[in-house]
Amino acid sequence: MEPIVTVTGGRVRGREVGGISAFLGVPYAAAAVGEKRFGRPEPVEPWDGTRDAGALGATCVQAPYPPAIEAILGTYTVPGAEYLNVNVWTPDPGGAGLPVMVWIHGGAFVHGSNAVPVYDGAAFARDGVVLVALNYRLGASGFAVLDGAPPNRGLWDQVAALAWVRENIRAFGGDPDNVTVFGESAGGMSVASLLASPAARELFARAIMQSGNGGVVATLEDARLLGRALADKLGLPATAEAFAAVEPSALLAAQEAIAAEIGRVPDPARWGASVLARGSGIMSFFPTLDGELLTEEPAVAIAAGSARGVTLLAGCTAEEFRLFTVPTGLAAAITMDSLPFALARFGIDASVIGTYAANRPDATGGDLLAAIVTDAVFRGPTREIVLAQATTGTPAYLYEFAWRRAELGAIHALEVPFVFDTLAAGPRLTGPNPPQRLADEIHAAWIAFATTGDPGWPRYVDGGQVMVFDDPISGPVADPRPDERAVSASAATR
Repeated sequence: MEPIVTVTGGRVRGREVGGISAFLGVPYAAAAVGEKRFGRPEPVEPWDGTRDAGALGATCVQAPYPPAIEAILGTYTVPGAEYLNVNVWTPDPGGAGLPVMVWIHGGAFVHGSNAVPVYDGAAFARDGVVLVALNYRLGASGFAVLDGAPPNRGLWDQVAALAWVRENIRAFGGDPDNVTVFGESAGGMSVASLLASPAARELFARAIMQSGNGGVVATLEDARLLGRALADKLGLPATAEAFAAVEPSALLAAQEAIAAEIGRVPDPARWGASVLARGSGIMSFFPTLDGELLTEEPAVAIAAGSARGVTLLAGCTAEEFRLFTVPTGLAAAITMDSLPFALARFGIDASVIGTYAANRPDATGGDLLAAIVTDAVFRGPTREIVLAQATTGTPAYLYEFAWRRAELGAIHALEVPFVFDTLAAGPRLTGPNPPQRLADEIHAAWIAFATTGDPGWPRYVDGGQVMVFDDPISGPVADPRPDERAVSASAATR
């Protein structure tokens, strides 16, 4: 018999496969269309009868990744207006008190959705967790600063989804007082923002930040410059009213054109210095210091105690940036002579090169670029947030995912199918024959953290132990690569 539950809006009918009940495409807010497109998320509109939730719901309009990245990550979209929705997997919709995990997808705030196959939550439900995966507004729809529109609409969507979870998760057997929010890449950055935001307090008890950064926010003034540039591209005033009348496909095309121009001509006067510095020329539309949802840079707010009491697990892959350099050909193009200029593009002083080169005598310029930028953009900022949270007296844990896909290395996003135990769904990302033992291990650690607050290794302190996930052996390592950590921390020119 198909499972049926009642949530805000009405009754929904899911599907049951192998003892796991899935409710897909369940709206947590009204459709963001027409005059609602550039406003805050509004309450879900009730429906009559029983709504079918047996198939994936709509996703936010988006462009594919650039071809080299697309071949690895893929783009998975479903047409439709009601894309402010969640997918829920549960072992027992008639149960009670189950731990809850809420997944926020990545994609540089312009890509991604809860329809990505490796985000299937059945393995979490199999192991006793209610898994929720949410969608949110992306790109200009979610983050362009326009007159008459609240900033950070994509983040407000996430807050609304978490509030929906708190109100409705008992219907799926979950415990609203034991919610862990987790996300990767832009999802990890979103987790950092939620940890910093007064609006998200009381909505989750634990957090996992995968490959995130607590400093990827723009000033309101700089984000407004970018919004005006987008409006100029469309030939419109930079207002919510004008943008609401633009077809999503036209807005997407203008957004893509702006992103390409930023990459070619990184002009601070045109795009805003903080947009360039924090987006590293890769991201364009992302969270903003709006004075309400985000009053401080997330790393600063967390250090000041904004998330005191929220147990934190955070980490990154060992070679994050190789996703953006090896498949694209950038790694092969960077020589030792050109490396200082490439680092300057990311605001990193060339003085760091010597330490990394000494530790990697056979590395090319492209190898060193990836290692240095990985530390500057991911590893260092992640460690700072974990250490800041630990100094508030809150348990905090640090990890590194070091298993290497042979030709690419331990690239950005590689750990995700291991975390979800969905290796069969992710061969484009993992390559052939990824180690199931490692998926069993990291998946179990995430479940243990969500259930008890302890993933199974020591809490982090300055210079302390980091859990390194690898195959054939994983285990805690005391302060991996301390010399590189030290020089990376002092090498940023921004």
